[in-house]
Formats: sequence, C-alpha cells, structure tokens
Amino acid sequence: MIEELLPESVVAVEAFGEPEDADGALYPEELPLVARAVAKRRREFASVRVCARHAMEKLGVPPAPVLTGERGAPLWPEGLTGSMTHCDGYRAAALVRTGELASLGIDGETHAALPEGVLDAIALPGERERHAALAAARPDVHWDRLLFSAKESVYKAWFPLTRAWLDFSEADIELVPGADDGTRGVFHARLLVPGPVVDGVRRAGFEGRWVTGDGLVLTAVSVPRG
Repeated sequence: MIEELLPESVVAVEAFGEPEDADGALYPEELPLVARAVAKRRREFASVRVCARHAMEKLGVPPAPVLTGERGAPLWPEGLTGSMTHCDGYRAAALVRTGELASLGIDGETHAALPEGVLDAIALPGERERHAALAAARPDVHWDRLLFSAKESVYKAWFPLTRAWLDFSEADIELVPGADDGTRGVFHARLLVPGPVVDGVRRAGFEGRWVTGDGLVLTAVSVPRG
C-alpha cells in the first residue's frame, strides 16, 4: 500500500499481521536499544528493521544495523535516507538514495478515531474547521486519525533536514480527498516556522499523499531535491 504514495525512486517494504519473535534478526549493535523493552516493543522494533534491511537489499546496499540518533530518528547507511513506521498489524520501511530525494517521511496508523481530546491537542483552529467539514461529507473516513498521521509524516521528513523539533502547532495541514472513491488523496503542509533549506532553497512547506484501506491509514511525504 505504501508504495503508491511514494516516487518510483523509493523502495518500500511492508509487513502485515502481528510480528513474530524477531530478536534473532537484530544485529548486536541494535540489541541494547530494546534490552529493557517489553516483548511487543521488541518484536515491532525488530520486524520493522527486517523491512528496512530488505529495502537496503533491493537498493543494492548491504544490510546494516539501523541504530537510533537524536530524538529516536533512525540512522541510515551513508548515501541513504528513509523512514520507518509500525502500528498494530503493520510495519513498513521506505528507503531512497540521497541523490534522489532530500528527505522522506512515512506513517501508518490504525484506521480508527483518535482518543477523546487528542484532536484538540494536535489540531490548529483552521484544521479543526476543515476536519468538521470533511467528517460531515465523508463520515466513513477517520479524518482526525488521518490528520495525526499526516503530521507524523511531516515531522519525520522535517527532522533529518533540521535536527530540530517541530510541534503539532507549527505545521498547518490541509487534507484533500481524491476524486475516486475517497480512500486516497493528497495533503499540503504549510510550515508556520522557518522551513529547512534544501539545496539552497528554503522550503515553506511539504506535499504529501494518503491512502486508507485494510483497516489502516497511511501517509507519506517526499521532499525533492532542488
């Protein structure tokens, strides 16, 4: 599913269902990162890295450990950039060569309403107004969860370019349904703080795509070069 949201230069690998015990798939360098984690967290951590290593192989790159850096961001082999995500029943990793894209962010969420109060915590007034209109027109889509996922993808694309925090209130996101059956579309993210400089150009925002299906909401942001 995630591949349809990404440029052809990106390699994505997904896994569905509940992950099996994959501790044996971890590299020695990765084991300390989840040494104190509960079993569910270890399985998710390991299985999404299995996806990442398959993506490396598809790009012709030897599989390597995926450690974590500042704020938990994944550390990719030199020459690659990418993103990972996992939720109940789903894991995915997307990788691309840095010469093709400046940055990449993906997010997967269960297609269900956000817990009470979360929308108010993450959404700007304009976003809440647009959410109400979308929810009235298409109540079969959990637009609150979709907005949350889009903000996660924006942050994942933002952080490698800035090494700075981006608050939920610092990006105004407009979700746009597609013209088909309403299960996919695009979104526009307008940054409310100075954007990253990419190849000498300051970015005022990001563009993304979304899809729903199989009980999931998936979003992706690709930041082009130039």
